[in-house]
This record gives sequence, structure tokens and C-alpha cells, in this order.
Amino acid sequence: MKISYLRNVFIIAFVLVSLSSFSQNDSLILSNGNVIVGEIKSMDKGVLQIETDYSDADFKIELEGIKEIYSDSRFMFTTSDGSRYTGSFTTSGENIIIKDEEQGDIVVKLIEIVYINGLDNGFLSRIYANIDFGYSLAKANNQQQVTSNIRIGYLADMWSLDAYYNTLFSSQDNTEDIRRNDGGFNYKYFLPHDWYLSAELTFLSNTEQSLNLRTTGKIGAGNYVIHSNSAYWGLGAGVAFNGEEFGLLTNVQPPAIPEDSIYSRNSYEGYIGTELNLYDIGDLNLFTNLTAYPSFTESGRWRADFRFDAKYDDFLLEDFYIRAGFTLNYDNQPAEIGREVDYVFTTGFGWEW
Repeated sequence: MKISYLRNVFIIAFVLVSLSSFSQNDSLILSNGNVIVGEIKSMDKGVLQIETDYSDADFKIELEGIKEIYSDSRFMFTTSDGSRYTGSFTTSGENIIIKDEEQGDIVVKLIEIVYINGLDNGFLSRIYANIDFGYSLAKANNQQQVTSNIRIGYLADMWSLDAYYNTLFSSQDNTEDIRRNDGGFNYKYFLPHDWYLSAELTFLSNTEQSLNLRTTGKIGAGNYVIHSNSAYWGLGAGVAFNGEEFGLLTNVQPPAIPEDSIYSRNSYEGYIGTELNLYDIGDLNLFTNLTAYPSFTESGRWRADFRFDAKYDDFLLEDFYIRAGFTLNYDNQPAEIGREVDYVFTTGFGWEW
């Protein structure tokens, strides 16, 4: 009876271990010969993430430290030339063999793979998000400043959608409060050879330029000139509609507007922009974006938006970071004289998913 009981326990344990092994059918062989068995979640910016049963947190391994990869799971792949494939894969030397569901076996160099995402991981695996906050306090004049930055996005096989919202509030004794809010939605549809179509809607308000609300809608196209595991550089251009509403004005630009008035103006513009992201610098990530808007309907007017972010990942704890950012908005024909430029420098501590 006792032997029969132990045998049943052994069989049940064997079945459970077997099921666990089948549920984790991805394996990595590292350059030092170590083997990791688990479930590959994703690979982005040269870092592969794999989940295992024997670790509380997912392993993150730089691609250059991996010798071989084996998997029967379904993934979406993006290569450095903008090609996209769907299927399972294995590695062979310096190459990766993708068993594409439509085109059959595709051989690509491993270093040319810039993005991998598991399609069997569900809806949540395609979502990315980050949030950070900053606060400063100075005794002099009771000065306080609060900042927040929020971004969330979704990446599908052929398109992406993200949204963001940033705020700044600053106050001190005997001075008017300073407020700045900006946000937007950005949609991209990916085309062959790293081309894409884009549609974007952005919002901005700031007290420095007496701007109650600026709403800008853009449609255009772009291309990633560089797209690798260490960096990407993109260029884009298109057309935009700009609608603005201003608060109380006392020092206005011609044509003359009555003092202490509230007014709005609309214009059609073109835009040309560039962005650069460097992420193969240890745990440091650098991002910069510059967009210029020459007006079609207001003679001689042009605007520019500039952004720079430096983010240090895995600060103290995994998935946490510290960030420093600089944003500048320029308008050569502002509503008020002397208010051509508004800029802000922020720091924060945040979490990303």
C-alpha cells in the first residue's frame, strides 16, 4: 500500500514537471556555455527578456551575450531594414532562421534583428508604459515645483499607437503661478523598408506664452535612416493644422489687438522633423527630437519644438529609472512681444513596464 502510494506521488510529480517543461519550450545558450530554459517574452534595443520558473524576476540578457536560441513559440520580428515576419525561429551560427508563416524559412543575421515580441503572450505583452514624478522645494520665497510624465502605448504587427501627458506646476510667494501641460496621441502604420505613415494630435498650454491651448493635428510620412540594436534615427515630414487660443494679452504683436483681450488664431503649416535615440550606452538611454513648422497661411511665421531626455534604467530596483529632460518651444511670431521662447528642465524618478 505504501509502495503504491509513493509510486502514484512519483507519477504525479513527473507529469507536473513534464507539463512545466512543455510550457517553457524556449532555451538560450549563452556565450559562456550556460543554458537558460524558459519563455522568451521580447527582445528590444539589444536586450532579450526571458521568464523562468526558478526566478522571481525575468532575466534580461544583452543579445551579444547569447550564442544560440531555440524556440517553437510564435513571435513577431522586425529587422534593421524594416522587414516584418511572424513565426517561430532558431539560430544557426551568426544567423537566425525565421519560419515565417507566409514566406517560409527566412535567414537573417542575428545582429540585424532589432525587435522580437511573443505573440502567444496575450494583449498585455504588447503594451508599454512609463510614469515618473518630480518635486522640488526651496525655503526662499516658499518656492515649489511639481512635475509628472506619463506615457502608454501599444505595438501591433503593422502599427503602433501611443499617448503621453506631461505637467509642470511651479509657485512661489509674490509671483504668479507657472503652469505648463502638454500631451498627445501618435499613430504609425509601418511600411516596407522602414517607411511609415503617421497621424498625430498634440496639445500644449503654458503661462509663459499666454497660451491657453494649442492644438496641432499632423499627417505625414517618415523613414528610419538608422535602425539597429544600438540606435535609431528617423526623419519625417508632412502637413499640419494649428489652432491656438490665448489668454489675457497686454503686449501684443501686430496686427494690433486690444489690450486685455482673449483671442484665437488658426493656421496651416508644413512640418519636418528628426529624432534620434541612443540606447547602447550601458543603462543610459538618450533621446532627442526636433520639429520645425513653417506656416503656409501666416507670412514669415515658423515654429519649432525641441525635446531631449536622458534616462538611467534599473536605478536601485529593476524597472525603475531616473530621468532628466529639457523641452523648448519657439515661435517667431508669438501673441505677445518678448514671449518667443518657452522652455522647461525637469527631473524625476519613475517606473516602466
